[in-house]
Amino acid sequence: MSTIKEKHNLFEEKNTNAELSGGQVRIDKQHAAGRKTARERVELLLDPGTFVELDKFVTHRTTDFDMDKTKFLGDGVVSGYGKIDGRLMYVFAQDFTVFGGSLSRANADKIIKVMDLAMKMGAPVIGLNDSGGARIQEGVESLAGYADIFYRNVMSSGVIPQISAILGPCAGGAVYSPAITDFIMMVKENSYMFVTGPDVIKTVTHEEVTQEELGGAMTHNSKSGVAHLTADDDVQAMMMIRELMSFLPSNNMEDPPLKLSTDNINREDKKLNDLIPADPNKPYDMKDLILSVIDDKHFFEIMPYYAQNIIIGFARMGGRPIGIVANQPAYLAGVLDINASTKAARFVRFCDAFNIPLVTLEDVPGFLPGTAQEFGGIIKHGAKLLYAFAEASVPKITLITRKAYGGAYDVMSSKHIGADINYAYPTAEIAVMGPAGAVNIIHRAKLGDREFIAEAVEDYKNNFASPYKAAQMGYIDEIIYPKDTRKKIIQALEMTQNKSKSNPAKKHGNIPL
Repeated sequence: MSTIKEKHNLFEEKNTNAELSGGQVRIDKQHAAGRKTARERVELLLDPGTFVELDKFVTHRTTDFDMDKTKFLGDGVVSGYGKIDGRLMYVFAQDFTVFGGSLSRANADKIIKVMDLAMKMGAPVIGLNDSGGARIQEGVESLAGYADIFYRNVMSSGVIPQISAILGPCAGGAVYSPAITDFIMMVKENSYMFVTGPDVIKTVTHEEVTQEELGGAMTHNSKSGVAHLTADDDVQAMMMIRELMSFLPSNNMEDPPLKLSTDNINREDKKLNDLIPADPNKPYDMKDLILSVIDDKHFFEIMPYYAQNIIIGFARMGGRPIGIVANQPAYLAGVLDINASTKAARFVRFCDAFNIPLVTLEDVPGFLPGTAQEFGGIIKHGAKLLYAFAEASVPKITLITRKAYGGAYDVMSSKHIGADINYAYPTAEIAVMGPAGAVNIIHRAKLGDREFIAEAVEDYKNNFASPYKAAQMGYIDEIIYPKDTRKKIIQALEMTQNKSKSNPAKKHGNIPL
């Protein structure tokens, strides 16, 4: 009969084996590739000493292909819960040292367990993906495991924040769980995502492409828009996720976490009075305005490399987390196109789902013309942003700095689609189109009379390309000096903090996808 000491020794031995995962040789290989192990990543992500591991001794249950002769405790995924800044988080980390991190029925069940717990407890789920995909030896059981995870991703969407970090390969069906989650983080040179790899593409379409070109971090952050954030290495990726979580509530029933701010809410910035150029066709950097008005110049930008004509990201004002959506006149004149519309629309819907107020900074000359945009469905994609802003019931504050032309004026969180407070600078131009274009249409018969046309353009500028017509109609609540921007937005955020609005009861709307 075993003694207590022998039982303790056995427990110690199993613990050590479980923590060695696929063995020291494979761990060394992971390190040599510039990647951390699953356990190291979890330790970096969570507050020190807070990780509680679940299902440490789970092994796969497959007997086919002599798989029963090779088993590792934990079976290729480390799962459990811990804290970030003292707040409960659930986490699973795929372990590439065990069967290449491939998904078995057993480790799908481990992931499902933490996802179910997260929903019950109302806490975020963070998935650290580093997997070769489905475990081929298990066939349909592995595929079933994926589908069970996808289903939970969808049920959790808009209820608890879901974050995915891609820290190695992510191919085939494995990419769809991250795709449903709220934010995807990728690491340069070490991570990639694709539905079919370079070899299959070469066979089917005869295209030659590398893994990095096809699905690397910069491909998905700048070209496809699949990923939202990029890091140089695993350490930076974990730190960025910790930072992201500081802006987000634990679930859709809570408000985002307040942070005491020493940045004076009444602070003025006289430099803003000269930010907007006198020439309406001259660009300026909207980020100068953002950094000036937010707390401590701390802006956490989302998708900085994709559709740079629009800026989205998180910041704080008066200690309160906010979501910022801003046209960028320094890139494509801040025009709205397909990519900018979809980028901003999903961000607006995320903020609305998780009670994060929206601050919109507007300088938009309209939608991008051209056959590529029309054939690509700019009508449908532009409507996504319109739909998202109109549907959002969180506090919505809009500031027009310069141009607000045509349908784009309506779409960018105008008073008419439910914004609570709409500000404008004295430099704002709110009209159907620019003065020259408008006069050319209105006075088409007198285009030869240059003097008349010049006068008409000036007259149009004074009467229509200004904020005063909209202010007379009550579409602009207040015209403000640029130097007062911070104070005015914070006043509006404070005024709207107890906003209560519910949309008509329905199963769900039919957003133009």
